[in-house]
Amino acid sequence: MADADPLQALLERMLGRGATFRDGQREAIDAVLRGERTLVVERTGWGKSLVYWLATRVLRDRGRGPTLVISPLLSLMRNQIAAAGALGLRAATINSGNRDEWQEARGRLRDGSVDVLLVSPERLGNDEFATEILPSIGGGIGLFVVDEAHCISDWGHDFRPDYRRLRRLIGALPPRTPLLATTATANDRVVADVIEQLGGDVRTLRGPLARSSLRLQATTLRDGSERLAWLAENVPTMDGSGIVYCLTVADTERVADWLLRNGIAAAAYHARLPDGDRVVLEQALLANRLKVLVASTALAMGFDKPDLGFVVHYQRPGSVIAYYQQVGRAGRALDSAYGVALSGREDDDIIEYFIRSAFPPEADMRAVLTALEGVDTASVSLLEQRLNLRRARIAHILKLLEIDGAVASDRGRYFRTLNPWNPDTDRIERVTALRRSELAQMHAYMAHGGCLMAFLTTALDDPAPGICGRCAPDVGGLLPTTPDPALVLRAVDFLRRSDRAIDPRRRWPLGAVPGLAGPISPANEPGRALAVHGDAGWGRRVQDGKTRDDRFDDELVAAAAELVRGRWRPVPSPTWVAAVPSRRHPALVGDFARRLAAALDLPFHDVLAAADVPQQKEMLNSAQQLRNVEASLRVEGACPTGPVLLVDDIVDSRWTLTYAGWLLRQHGAGAIHPFALATATPQADG
Repeated sequence: MADADPLQALLERMLGRGATFRDGQREAIDAVLRGERTLVVERTGWGKSLVYWLATRVLRDRGRGPTLVISPLLSLMRNQIAAAGALGLRAATINSGNRDEWQEARGRLRDGSVDVLLVSPERLGNDEFATEILPSIGGGIGLFVVDEAHCISDWGHDFRPDYRRLRRLIGALPPRTPLLATTATANDRVVADVIEQLGGDVRTLRGPLARSSLRLQATTLRDGSERLAWLAENVPTMDGSGIVYCLTVADTERVADWLLRNGIAAAAYHARLPDGDRVVLEQALLANRLKVLVASTALAMGFDKPDLGFVVHYQRPGSVIAYYQQVGRAGRALDSAYGVALSGREDDDIIEYFIRSAFPPEADMRAVLTALEGVDTASVSLLEQRLNLRRARIAHILKLLEIDGAVASDRGRYFRTLNPWNPDTDRIERVTALRRSELAQMHAYMAHGGCLMAFLTTALDDPAPGICGRCAPDVGGLLPTTPDPALVLRAVDFLRRSDRAIDPRRRWPLGAVPGLAGPISPANEPGRALAVHGDAGWGRRVQDGKTRDDRFDDELVAAAAELVRGRWRPVPSPTWVAAVPSRRHPALVGDFARRLAAALDLPFHDVLAAADVPQQKEMLNSAQQLRNVEASLRVEGACPTGPVLLVDDIVDSRWTLTYAGWLLRQHGAGAIHPFALATATPQADG
């Protein structure tokens, strides 16, 4: 006998006996099954993925083709695969991290043993995927899903350029192919843009966005030491496990280290970790083996832990929309969970970097086009040699130009097409202005004296915003806003001992300097930097010495000597000290290096000299940086033969220290131990 309510039976199969649909879920599923193009905008934790999993199960049982899900993050894909398995759906993924599995996935698609194919938007621009994988889907696509659909819109907070390829793919779908787009973080402007990108004629289902379990608080603290102290004091008081979000990779690692030193089970999570390591960390958080996962935005959309007890932001995000999306990880299946936004002095600098880098300047775009017009094809490495642009900027520009049709690629080599290219300057200016207004709105959130949930939902154009009665302003405070002074002092000491590794460069950049190619031999030894430039701890002292005083103070000398003699102890031990010279500040580094040499009871030898060339910080990629420093540095006089401590003030690309060390080795010096007072301010995670 057939089930009286097949959808209810599937729901209970997925979630357990007695499960019920939330308001709007059944309506959304029915719309998809009728073949309608549907956009679902619902709060985080509402269950948007349940809509397409149940619809997929019904469509597959009807003999329709597999569902294609465009999903922006690997962590999101992993959660989706687990959810699909509850309905007996067989899932496969195609992404940059599993290329060795593509052939198997293609075979399974041909023989019909894949019910769901999850791909990242970047795969849409891959020739092999477009010409071989997609055509292998037997019976065609049964349901097309765009998860986290706000990424389609460049008005959205997490715009991904590759989503712009969707319009062509959607236009090629057979008529009446069901299409579902889902998001929790779209205001009216983003909704309108998403509908236009999806081809119009889209039904929008929108529900209230307020989260009744979240208890929100916004706290501004002066610097990193106060925020670290706040975390050590308050995280243990929060029930369950949670996430602490940071804007940079360096901060995820540093905050996790601090929490561990304070007896809190924590680990760092970011996009630079191998995929397998990230899986292990996700599972550890899901199983409550960690109190805290200190994460970049690589752990955001789609990560689903219903009993997550808190989300704390170590730094303030760039928009209210981004904040709502991330804080919404907490309290999905709890009566109460904390969402705390902390803010510090470096937040705006990092967000401004995001804003500036979102749209490359027209001059840079045209420079890449001009460089391509002079060759048949070019790799990114070749373009680095010709252009003073960062490698990541060149790659980003090539992607944008390829999406615009002005550039095409074949196996990692790019060539100019015959299509004209002109920038949409008005759109770029409008979006950039919007980003800055969103940053101002986030400032307003941090200073808001009224209901914080009402602030968020109003910003998201919720049709029914209201006072939650649970956030800090509504109840007269939740958690302390001033950290324990003793913990602050401990955090300052921790930051002053949080030296940074200087990893040696191993290969010369291709084609940068004649005669320098292949492996660097001999390479520098691993080095150390005392601080991060401008950061709490020693970083602010370094910044003041370089930009204000034109002299590094004696406390920095003592701290550097303690690092070299105590925590570092380079082997083989340095027998002399040298300094990287500067034409613009001729006494700055040399004076510091002489005083450091005296503190270490080592001789200082002034053997390196510099010619007048452009500032190294103006060189934006490895080829240009090496070419510039090679034109600048030379050895003057006799070079001692023993191991050397090679001193610089700020290290960024590492090419100055790399070439200076190699040059000293060519003149008879022993092992090179690089030391810098600070690393350049880290940028956000990519």
